[in-house]
Amino acid sequence: MTKISDVMTPNCQWISPETSLQEAAMKMRDMDYGFMPVGENDRMIGMITDRDIAIRAVADNMSPSMQVRDIMTPKTYYCYDDMDAAAVCNNMSEIKVRRLPVVNRDKRLVGIVSMGDLAQYVNNAETGETLKDITAQLRQHKQAA
Repeated sequence: MTKISDVMTPNCQWISPETSLQEAAMKMRDMDYGFMPVGENDRMIGMITDRDIAIRAVADNMSPSMQVRDIMTPKTYYCYDDMDAAAVCNNMSEIKVRRLPVVNRDKRLVGIVSMGDLAQYVNNAETGETLKDITAQLRQHKQAA
């Protein structure tokens, strides 16, 4: 069994909800992230993506000085670091996401897992088929939007 802790990208950073959209975009650019967890008081309270900045802020002509809190997605999906990679892969397919924050059992952020991370560690046909299913579902979801 491959655990998510073996697959994830460790040592990710989170961003404060008070951070300006411009600073968030600069951090995402500099670290080559398309997504950052948003944290407050050592807990994850949401997520922000490069798409959130483009679609929710820039497209609506919001000021770059607006806060992350104003456009972040408050609903936060995550997985535990000791979960089986195939199970997480299936879960990502069901909830139609490309990335998930990874937390330990104390719910402390320990990493990020992406479809790309999972693809690098595919070691059986079932997981490979699941990745293909995720990709197909995401394409269908994107085309429908």
